[in-house]
Amino acid sequence: MRLHGWRILNLSYTAHGGEIDIVARRAGLVIFVEVKARQTRDGALFAIDGPKVQRISKAARHWLARHHAHQACSFRGDAMLLVPWRLPEHVPGAFELAL
Repeated sequence: MRLHGWRILNLSYTAHGGEIDIVARRAGLVIFVEVKARQTRDGALFAIDGPKVQRISKAARHWLARHHAHQACSFRGDAMLLVPWRLPEHVPGAFELAL
């Protein structure tokens, strides 16, 4: 992600009942990234289900409350999919955050 201009703000951020694998920023956009490793791309993407998105959203709200400097930014829920024998795939807008 750094090679594509993203500045990593947090790794493995945990808040009451939720976790965000990566928080990154580029220009005026902050992304909350869920990393999923599965045997197939679809398996990894489908593993980010409703309850998982709720937990990520909860942690994202907590993160934003503690990092006021980023509150004027736009926000997005992305995924990083890890599948054997393939390069990691960054999926912008993989899920909608409930902020």
